[in-house]
Amino acid sequence: MKTVYLYSTPGCHLCDIAWDILAPLISHLPLRLEEVDIADSDELIEQYGVKIPVLKFNDYADELGWPFDSAQAALFLQKHVNN
Repeated sequence: MKTVYLYSTPGCHLCDIAWDILAPLISHLPLRLEEVDIADSDELIEQYGVKIPVLKFNDYADELGWPFDSAQAALFLQKHVNN
């Protein structure tokens, strides 16, 4: 099962909204959703600090940054499930 990562940080209300969008989509796909707290890494803060929430698979270069809706998230997830 592939893992998709949601880069976020505590207290990020947009990240909470992203989680609410993603949870129902993930439940219908062979994927696991894992949250990554960017505050744990200076490198991640530099890379994603002003972009979170960001959805990413480690095996692929592309990522889905905020803002995104359910349809956009579904397309992004499905693209990587099929590859």
